Amino acid sequence: MGRNGSPHDVHPVFRGHFRWFAAIRPRYRAASHVRKLTCINVCVAAAAFAATVEAARKYGSETTMKAFVYQGPGKSALEDRPKPDITVPTDAVVRIVKTTICGTDLHILKGDVPTCTPGRILGHEGVGVVDKVGPAVTAFKPGDRVIVSCISSCGKCEYCRKGMYSHCVNGGWILGNTIDGTQAEYVRTPFADTSLYHIPADADEEALVMLSDILPTGFECGVLNGKVQPGSTVAIVGSGPIGLAALLTAQFYSPAEIIMIDFDDNRLEIATRFGATTVLNNTDGKAVEKVMKMTGGRGVDTAIEAVGVPASFITCEDIVAPGGVIANIGVHGTKVDLHLERLWDRNITITTRLVDTVTTPMLLKTVQSRKVNPKRLITHRFKLDKIQDAYETFGHAAKTNALKVIIET
Repeated sequence: MGRNGSPHDVHPVFRGHFRWFAAIRPRYRAASHVRKLTCINVCVAAAAFAATVEAARKYGSETTMKAFVYQGPGKSALEDRPKPDITVPTDAVVRIVKTTICGTDLHILKGDVPTCTPGRILGHEGVGVVDKVGPAVTAFKPGDRVIVSCISSCGKCEYCRKGMYSHCVNGGWILGNTIDGTQAEYVRTPFADTSLYHIPADADEEALVMLSDILPTGFECGVLNGKVQPGSTVAIVGSGPIGLAALLTAQFYSPAEIIMIDFDDNRLEIATRFGATTVLNNTDGKAVEKVMKMTGGRGVDTAIEAVGVPASFITCEDIVAPGGVIANIGVHGTKVDLHLERLWDRNITITTRLVDTVTTPMLLKTVQSRKVNPKRLITHRFKLDKIQDAYETFGHAAKTNALKVIIET
């Protein structure tokens, strides 16, 4: 109630109740009316007023949320932001339960992604509960548990009809890039019917966070583009989260050899546990020599680049066999030399790709059937109010041994 007793000075949620009390107050002043007001009437009135005060308190708290915001190169903060709402009929608003950090988020914080401007809420991965849906959404309803895909697809444009959702002319990779993302308590997801996935009742939510991006990225950009086949020889350059996701999913196709190359013994030890047949620490710079020796001078059928630096791509060029495939996954920020003077006659294929998430439904089934367990990629867990610590841990993985971190809202 305002200082002057005006209904305009109180919260809008219980302003109507204040007017009601103000209207009947003169009656209470009359002794005859006061005597007629029974104890039960007073209790009911008090309970109603208390309920509206609580509703107002709740209403006020739900208009804002906590969100991790990019403020420019090298700058970020956990801020109070307005809770998102439906803006077009195909939208849904999802209450985020768990999210994570991607290497791309680190690139953004360094200022390497010009499409992501200061003031943007970061994050493009997560699982949650549908809070509200637009009138055109038919596949989801409030209360549904969902995976939020890193790629938003309208399902109607030319690229979507080709299955290239990452190049959707109305969507693509926009979450945490050109629109606000998932490192927050709520997120607005465009094209909900074609950009969310139902979570089965008995599913592990932490494992399914890995289906937002990392598992389909390793599989589509590395394994499928790399044409991994039964009995083939595969080398994965980079034993970080993406390289390990490629390792897990390459085993769907039973290659004879999977060679992991990295500089970090801890990550190589994890790769061995995940199914690598050979691990090579390239600190001595002799990984190429060792691979060629192992393969009798032939090289590998599939070389998967999972780092995003020139040296790792050149390693792939050096070890790919005639007729083989170099499948690039890494995000490259600088130019890479293509040594056509050596490769022009080798019949090799070089592939690039941004994940389309077309395999997410299939991967969800493999996780449910326990054919693959992406939860093994998770090493650290944080609450949203400790997200700066999560970034520090993830950004210094060589020291912290971090792979994927889970952030719980």
